[in-house]
Amino acid sequence: MKLRLKTLIIFLLIAFKVFAQTPALILPDFTFYKSDNTLFTDKNIEPNKMLFFFFFDVDCEHCQHAMMNLNQHYTDYKKAAIYLISLAVKEKVNHFMNEYASNLKNQKNVTILQDTKNQFIEKFKPRRYPAMFLYSAEKKLVDYEDNEDSMFRFINQLNKSSNKSTK
Repeated sequence: MKLRLKTLIIFLLIAFKVFAQTPALILPDFTFYKSDNTLFTDKNIEPNKMLFFFFFDVDCEHCQHAMMNLNQHYTDYKKAAIYLISLAVKEKVNHFMNEYASNLKNQKNVTILQDTKNQFIEKFKPRRYPAMFLYSAEKKLVDYEDNEDSMFRFINQLNKSSNKSTK
């Protein structure tokens, strides 16, 4: 009985820690790979732009819905550098992109990345899929969202940033 109680307590503590994660407030260092297998690190991010990171799972329905929204509203995100990151293998990511985000695939400001070293969860600290992070040009977290229906908040943030830079 004591062993079960201890096991339950340990499980609850671990679960609490995972769900209580605070998303990374400053853009962390990372190493991902582009679809051509070239290295892409935090040193390669586009300077002087808002940075939109979208962490997704190819089999996640919420991710599919959020990616379709991003695909349909791409022009509202044009001002940001967009990074789409997945743990999935290249073939599955390509299939996902063709099905849910064909408009994004060849955009100059969109970079599709693979997290082959499983760093994203540890470093960015998302709570669940899809995880969407908007960082300022100074690499500070502006907004975080993991609800695909609330991702339109980012458009407001991007517009605010754009208005500040034009004044």
